[in-house]
Amino acid sequence: MGFRHKDLIDLREYTADEIMLILENARRFRAVNERAVKQVPTLKGATIVNMFNEPSTRTRSSFEIAEKRLSANSLNFGGSSTSTVKGESLVDTVCTLCSYKVDLIVVRDRHAGVPKKISEVSGVHVIDAGDGKHQHPTQALLDLYSIWERFGHLDGLHVGIVGDISHSRVCGSLIPALKIMGAKVTVVAPPTVMPAQVEVLGADYSTSNFYEALPEFDVVYMLRVQHERIEGAPFPSIREYHQRFGLTKEHEHLMKPHAIVCHPGPINRGVELDSYMADHPERSVILDQVYAGILVRMASMYLLLGGDSDGLDS
Repeated sequence: MGFRHKDLIDLREYTADEIMLILENARRFRAVNERAVKQVPTLKGATIVNMFNEPSTRTRSSFEIAEKRLSANSLNFGGSSTSTVKGESLVDTVCTLCSYKVDLIVVRDRHAGVPKKISEVSGVHVIDAGDGKHQHPTQALLDLYSIWERFGHLDGLHVGIVGDISHSRVCGSLIPALKIMGAKVTVVAPPTVMPAQVEVLGADYSTSNFYEALPEFDVVYMLRVQHERIEGAPFPSIREYHQRFGLTKEHEHLMKPHAIVCHPGPINRGVELDSYMADHPERSVILDQVYAGILVRMASMYLLLGGDSDGLDS
């Protein structure tokens, strides 16, 4: 099937078949990443801008690696290195970049809606690498890929997303994507970090009793507490949060035998997870998620830019 999208900003605009096309292409790119020469000429000649106006380690590094392995030319900048610190508007900065005849802009910003605005004013392909508390579509795709690789399907799985729901942009993309793919979703959080209108997220259920819900989950997706986005004190202490919403060795007996543990990173060990669960050799797919980030970002850029399929085997 052809790929009809210009941008990767909102997965709610994608069908199940289109999401599966990305996942299947990500699996194809796994072969490239596991050979001695980890590079193909698929996007040779394309120019990709990585505009990261917010700090990032995993997302930025995996995009840069993915671009290099597709032989694309990359321009990396953001934050204090841009002319916005001199008063230049975001629109003027983007228009300057587009004067270089770039093909795709990967953007991460602390403000929701920035990727959509860049898409409107630039006319080039745009990938949202995380905007405020809004969306993070490639994170959702790598999560789907990791779960799909483990179970062989997504339809019918019950996924529990646990933690700081209100401040997580992961939820804004992952919950709709899981629902599109036929999964059931329960969100679990203290009332103080659960959205007032939780049904807007699209989850099937919500609860504040983690350990009562835990036996129902095929996938336990633990979220990081977003200290940098939280105002005030939403719970008495980190210790109490860990006691009520942390996944630890003593809770493993409540889990289904086949249940897996996901986390978007970085992990706050001793808060949402203890080291036993974070490093569990059978249950934890956290490092698989990191690796999947390269694969789905390669696949996404390849499909958006209409890459030559022959390049996959070169």
